[in-house]
Amino acid sequence: MINLSINGALGRMGKTLIDVCIQDKDVNIVGLSDIKGPQKVYDNLPVVEPTLKNYISFTDVVIDFSSPEGTQQVLNLCLQNKKPLVIGTTGHSEEQITNIKNASSFVPIVLSPNMSLGVNLIFKLVEFLTTTLKNKNYEIEIIEAHHNKKKDAPSGTAKKIMDIIKHILPETEFVYGRSGITGERKPNEVGVNVIRCGDIVGEHTVIYSTYGERIELKHIATSRETFAKGAVFAAKWVKDKPAGLYNMFDVLQI
Repeated sequence: MINLSINGALGRMGKTLIDVCIQDKDVNIVGLSDIKGPQKVYDNLPVVEPTLKNYISFTDVVIDFSSPEGTQQVLNLCLQNKKPLVIGTTGHSEEQITNIKNASSFVPIVLSPNMSLGVNLIFKLVEFLTTTLKNKNYEIEIIEAHHNKKKDAPSGTAKKIMDIIKHILPETEFVYGRSGITGERKPNEVGVNVIRCGDIVGEHTVIYSTYGERIELKHIATSRETFAKGAVFAAKWVKDKPAGLYNMFDVLQI
């Protein structure tokens, strides 16, 4: 049995995470927090408080799906109480990422923009294809789509894909949502296109194209449960790990 606390409990992912935890016989929810608290919204579960301060001592692992500011708040709490942390929140600034990396010297942290197995396989495939097709005249485009409530763009998953490409092709220049007369495409250009509408859970497409053929990698999430289950799996995995910064490659061993 693992005692979990959830930061961002009233958000889309937080609510889905609670549903997944309730169905998991190995999970016990001991704390809930959200900036909208305090309020009692779940039968047989703790009151949703503004912070996890009252719950942290009972917690084995904290899962965070809140906001960049909410992550920083719970990060400090986990540092003070030496509690492992799983971070699924995206949109962090460079300074906030540095804070997370520094904290991982003292507590174990899993940081990932996407907790699903499928998306993490996409990351591996992007690495493989970008490396294999390097210097072979293939052009790359990225398209991502999410619901109309998502606050950051491009998505954390798209940014991770961009980081992988940039690492392999350092001369890459990312171009966002082309408009007007832009001239011919530059050889080192990668287009990034963002869609925000309706209730799209999450779609990511990476296109590798050359004259005569095109390769497309595509992942479509049809339910937030896939992310929530991945986060719970990560929490179980990181519970007894030493301090360090981990990702879903470590958790899934891929």
